[in-house]
Amino acid sequence: MGGQTSIENIELPLTQDNVAALSQQLEEPGWLREKRLEAWRIAETLPMPTLTDEAWRRTDIRGLRWDETMHFPDSDASGSRGVPAELTTPLIGERQGGLLVYLDGRLIHGELADEPAQKGVIFGDLREVSASHPDLVRRFFDDKTIRPGEDKLAAMALALWTHGVFLYVPRHVEVELPFHSIEYVSGSAMTATHIMVLLEEGAKATYLHECASPTLDVQTLHLGSTELVVGDNADLQYIALQNWGEHVYNFGHQRARVGRDARVDWVAGEMGTRLCKVFQTLDLDGDGAWGRLSGLYFAHDHQHLDLDTQQNHRALHTTSDLLFKGALKGHSRTVWQGMIVAEPGARKTDGFQANRNLILDNAARADSIPGLEIKANDLRCTHAATVGRVDDTELFYLMSRGIPHNDAVKVIVDGFFDPLMQRIPFEGVRERLQMSIDSKMEVG
Repeated sequence: MGGQTSIENIELPLTQDNVAALSQQLEEPGWLREKRLEAWRIAETLPMPTLTDEAWRRTDIRGLRWDETMHFPDSDASGSRGVPAELTTPLIGERQGGLLVYLDGRLIHGELADEPAQKGVIFGDLREVSASHPDLVRRFFDDKTIRPGEDKLAAMALALWTHGVFLYVPRHVEVELPFHSIEYVSGSAMTATHIMVLLEEGAKATYLHECASPTLDVQTLHLGSTELVVGDNADLQYIALQNWGEHVYNFGHQRARVGRDARVDWVAGEMGTRLCKVFQTLDLDGDGAWGRLSGLYFAHDHQHLDLDTQQNHRALHTTSDLLFKGALKGHSRTVWQGMIVAEPGARKTDGFQANRNLILDNAARADSIPGLEIKANDLRCTHAATVGRVDDTELFYLMSRGIPHNDAVKVIVDGFFDPLMQRIPFEGVRERLQMSIDSKMEVG
């Protein structure tokens, strides 16, 4: 218990002066600096999560060395490695509506195609957009999709973000070309990402965000915030692929708010990190709102992946559909905790969640915890969760046809993930995920 008490009251190596210095270094306006400082003041009042907190009781972060990991990237550093070329390759179609590339927390490439730019679309670095369109960005910050009081790490992320992306699509503008952002970290310094997406009424867009790094011999910390606001009758397809190195401790808070008759189709691929804890929340705020969450994860060695999802139905005739599938090897552990909430008055709700896990080694462990919180009548909410091993009968059948053992297991794993792959309409994204699966299968 002594270890838990010490982390709960841990004194972070950064101070309010460091937060103010970061804001000054980024040349932010005064109102944005105050937003950072407000979040930091809240962070200082909140305890660090411990195993006594329900949301964290299966994820122990006492092994993270805060003194070593909480330091900002050198603003003058160029990075010891460049961004791999394959990351900048379009995964959705042959052309991109916009591309942002970050290396070690710094924007090194930014572009926006003429077609969306002429329609009033904004896609750029959050710091730069804060200067060029302050009223728009301030409105987003004031709305507080993610609130710093959610927990200490949420407040820290909102105070310490080193780089961010801002995507804005005006009313009734439909953008066919996809947007793409990449963040690559080559060193050991802490990075923190803040993604903000705002689709006004009747807008439509597709956005892919990727993060990756090599695996180093030191611990590294990453904090993330993702805020998606989908206006009435708008349509957003959002894909987030995480492939951090296996030395990274990753903490994220992600939330989508969906308006009347609007749609969000959200795909998450979680492959990397030493340890991650990600909260992913879907708020169906308007009548007829629709949301689909598709998650694929694969843990190996001693990786620990903890994914916490929540589907909040807050209006009439809302629909949510969640499918998360994961495979495990070695001594890895995964946790999925899911909750469907139907608020009072959320009649005609149709909510579904399913989590499937495939255990490939005896030492691996998957925890699957679905939940329902129903406060309304006249609705349908269901959930399903399974944890199982490779079926010996299937394996015997494939091997009896001359397929070697390892190849047979791979066939079963690919078949296991196929229903989720079919939910992803982009061949390039499926191929990127398949490459990650293949690399995991090759690891002993």
